[in-house]
Amino acid sequence: MSVTPSMLTARLPAPVPLDEQASCPVSGVFQRIGDRWTVLVLVLLNQRPHRYNELHRAMEGLSRRMLTLTLRSLERDGLVARTVFPTVPPGVEYELTELGRGLLVPLSALSDWAVHTASRIERNRAEFDARP
Repeated sequence: MSVTPSMLTARLPAPVPLDEQASCPVSGVFQRIGDRWTVLVLVLLNQRPHRYNELHRAMEGLSRRMLTLTLRSLERDGLVARTVFPTVPPGVEYELTELGRGLLVPLSALSDWAVHTASRIERNRAEFDARP
């Protein structure tokens, strides 16, 4: 039996009020995962816990400031846990929480869809861009 996703059956008011958009939990999650680095950080942390410098070295083009902001946001949302070790200097390790691992399930489905449809999307873009 096929289940229709609630996103397809939801009735939205017309127009959708700005305050409703802002308070929508779906919009918040999409904003969180829609930035440039979040999904990559989640995928890396799914492999195993990482120290800060390991994460930084694993992602070319990512500034330390942006990594710090990304990790703080993920920690704030409860998707990543930060553990400080009492060493000199203090060691810090990041790992996915149960909530973060749960997010990887729908992200994986979206990723599979993107890979499966990438050539079709590129073809559509080329056709659109070729229009007079």
